[in-house]
Amino acid sequence: MTTPRSNGTRETNGTPERAIVAALKLPSQQRWEVDESLDELTRLAEAAGAAVVDRVVQERRAPTPALYFGRGKVDEIGARAESHDASLLISDDALSPAQEHNIAKALGRKVIDRSALILDIFAQRARTREGKLQVELAQLSYLLPRLVGQWSHLERLGGGIGTRGPGETQLESDRRVIRRRLRRIESDLGRVRVHRRQQRDRRSRAGMPVVALVGYTNAGKTTLLNRLTGAGFRAADEMFVTLDPAARLCAAPGCQPFILTDTVGFIRKLPHQLVAAFRATLEELDEADVLLHVVDASDPHLSEHMAAVDSLLNELLLGERPIVLGLNKIDRLEAALALRPLIERWHGVPLSAASGDGIAELLARIDGALRPLARVVSLKIPYENGGALALCYGRGRVLARVDEPSGVRLDVELPHHLISAVASYRVAGR
Repeated sequence: MTTPRSNGTRETNGTPERAIVAALKLPSQQRWEVDESLDELTRLAEAAGAAVVDRVVQERRAPTPALYFGRGKVDEIGARAESHDASLLISDDALSPAQEHNIAKALGRKVIDRSALILDIFAQRARTREGKLQVELAQLSYLLPRLVGQWSHLERLGGGIGTRGPGETQLESDRRVIRRRLRRIESDLGRVRVHRRQQRDRRSRAGMPVVALVGYTNAGKTTLLNRLTGAGFRAADEMFVTLDPAARLCAAPGCQPFILTDTVGFIRKLPHQLVAAFRATLEELDEADVLLHVVDASDPHLSEHMAAVDSLLNELLLGERPIVLGLNKIDRLEAALALRPLIERWHGVPLSAASGDGIAELLARIDGALRPLARVVSLKIPYENGGALALCYGRGRVLARVDEPSGVRLDVELPHHLISAVASYRVAGR
């Protein structure tokens, strides 16, 4: 298979790629929103190894179909790239394959969008085989519709009579190779999902509640996991340090023990390819009894970060799950008075995962959220309904069982949100 041109940012001979970041401001947006998003895009570019040398914002009523930006603005970007010796343009907004190809052709430079940039960072940070598979699945899903613009030999042929045979054969061959690889990765990740499901089932049979960490990237989730469980996972002041889920027991004095799981950090405009590829990871959230939403209380964009996390939780149908909010990194706030409006507005627990301040109050809040979630019910389940029986043993704690001629009578402690699934089997009075 012919190797496509790189879609991400990489250092070349030790020298960071020089990049320009650009965005459209549509009528529905405030200028500060666009500026904040470009600030974040700059941090992402730097995390990927690029040096941002300029930024461009164009106000338009709508994107242009061919170039996304206006023709004049693309020419301006080309002039700026020339003056700054920039080899890369990064669009803050998603580009269609055609738009990406057309801009790159007009500029004579590499063009990527925010999705490709995030995928590149994930590719650099993936360490385990599972993480690498998930990233490769996302990258290939992103690349497949862009193959037409990836091949320099097709560009040289110029199209038309005499060019259709070899080019088309090469392109279709490459598509088949990628599709075969996608099927193989999906099969491998399917086995990963089965393994993770078995792990979750074992935890459920032990009757242990699960608390899942969620939050914006670099909010301090891994540091908090280490603080609460004594684990030693790598934590750093960087974006997307954690790509693989981790689960550890938290058994603090005076609180019921629970399993604490860590997951990949969220971000605005998270590529849908990543959400799909990291399904095995995000399934950990679906099994959680309580979500522990960790936010960086010192970040000036706190509200936007919380909204991005809430949006993705709703997309994953987890918006109604009980949530405990941890206002992390209070040690970075310049004045204690800055905490008061945060606590009053968000009803969160102020804490510092780094120093340990506020951990006792956080554990008490988690314990309070877990206690009302389990309830004992009495059921009579017909033998032929193995699914309901499996649910009770898999997600609950069976306290008593009597096998009768017409079915199984159980006293079982179940998470509150699962009781409706077995409501038709409840025995009167319980």
